[in-house]
Amino acid sequence: MKVIAVVSAKGGVGKTTLAANLASMLAISGRRVIALDLDPQNALRLHFGVPLDSIDGLSRATLTGDLWQSVMFDGVDGVTVLPYGAVLEDDRRRFEAHIDHDPLWLTHALRTLRLEASDVVIIDTPPGSSTYVRTALCAATYALNVVLADAASYAAIPQMERLIDTYATPRAEFGGVGYVVNQIDQSRQLTKDVLKVLRQMLGDKLFPGVVHLDEGVSEALACDTTLIHYDPLSQAAADFRACGTWLMSAVDAIAVSPGNAA
Repeated sequence: MKVIAVVSAKGGVGKTTLAANLASMLAISGRRVIALDLDPQNALRLHFGVPLDSIDGLSRATLTGDLWQSVMFDGVDGVTVLPYGAVLEDDRRRFEAHIDHDPLWLTHALRTLRLEASDVVIIDTPPGSSTYVRTALCAATYALNVVLADAASYAAIPQMERLIDTYATPRAEFGGVGYVVNQIDQSRQLTKDVLKVLRQMLGDKLFPGVVHLDEGVSEALACDTTLIHYDPLSQAAADFRACGTWLMSAVDAIAVSPGNAA
């Protein structure tokens, strides 16, 4: 299996939306995709039609010792959704302490799913540094860093790079990091200027295209689905498809050791 950790150093960059639409795009193209939510906001499921009143998820299953297969949902476009779940504050703290105590918890848990080498797990994480991001990076085959074309995102890049260098890069099975610039408004000169700097700074690590700002993204979420499903002919949907093709070209080039293939 290939494990893609979708990360960001700051909030508000559209990371969850990007993760959901990439999962949708890859599933439509014929991949088996698991969309796994490691963010306590439990928002990834909202893009895939999981019932709003559902409290099931990996956090509760981990604490009770239940199999993750028992809390998986069949989402739109053929994506298998593994929500974070709804838990009380005390249980959330116990869950965080549990995974903080065992940095390889996620790696071991994913192996119980017995996925094939070509299967893809896309992990949504909270912004910044947290036990969730650390455990995702400890399991990742590839890290996808989502940024905006603004000064704050540019300044925050070194923070996430340090986390990746600490928890992912030393592992032999980790294949690298890529960057996507999201929510681009081409009418703003500052956006164009920062995008030029990012391209110079990141080189071939950066998705050659961009994901444009598109009101259809929020409309799709209001309908409990992805933009790829809601408006496949929109500009952002085309951007997501191009980004997914670029991402999987990089990820498929990474050799997977036998221990990570199932």
